[in-house]
Amino acid sequence: MEPDVMKMLAVGLAAGLGLFGPALGLGLIGYSAMQALGRNPEARGAILTNMILIGALAEAIGIYALIVAIILAMVA
Repeated sequence: MEPDVMKMLAVGLAAGLGLFGPALGLGLIGYSAMQALGRNPEARGAILTNMILIGALAEAIGIYALIVAIILAMVA
């Protein structure tokens, strides 16, 4: 295979696998928050605050994976 093909394969794998984890995590965060709100609506403030905080941390990991994929695409 040509080097460009292998490079783009690496970029695709880095982006795909690197963004799969945060996407799955965000889905689980939303699911768990909705279950918690259904069971205890009075704790809405604490649940939403924690959900947004953990969601932002999961998004940051996804952004790191995207940056690595972009760097891989630009190098060599």
